[in-house]
Amino acid sequence: MDFALLSWLFVLAVTLHNLEEALSLPTWSRSAGRWHHPVGAREFRFAVAVLTVFAYVAAYLAAVGGKESVGAYLLAGYALAMLLNVFFPHVLATLVMRRYAPGTFTALLLNFPTTVLLLYQGLQEGYVQMHRLAWVGPLVVVGILVAIPVLFAIGRLHPRLRKS
Repeated sequence: MDFALLSWLFVLAVTLHNLEEALSLPTWSRSAGRWHHPVGAREFRFAVAVLTVFAYVAAYLAAVGGKESVGAYLLAGYALAMLLNVFFPHVLATLVMRRYAPGTFTALLLNFPTTVLLLYQGLQEGYVQMHRLAWVGPLVVVGILVAIPVLFAIGRLHPRLRKS
């Protein structure tokens, strides 16, 4: 499978993963303790919707930009974030809490294999270079982590998203 096809499979995996979380994580978060601060459905769904759109934009930019494009590095960085997300918090929370953490199923079944394959093929086909991915990837991860509470706040405060 080539990088171009894996890019879109990755985006599909992210979409399904985010959908699984959007359906059940807000309720779960109320009893998750230190694993997740309670989050309302509206703000959580807004945040995952924006992050899902970001995955599509990154895949599109990688497709049109080609090898070593900004899009290819954004997509690879996003894949790195989702690979780390498989283990923390999903698998770790499920094991420590001894109950299912929403998103663990799709993280293991979909995100893990697609992210590993996407990163591998990206390096093999020259879409990304390891020396650049080594610093761009963590920057994208940090950017996503910083964006999450900001997106939650926007989701809570934006008038169009408020219930009437």
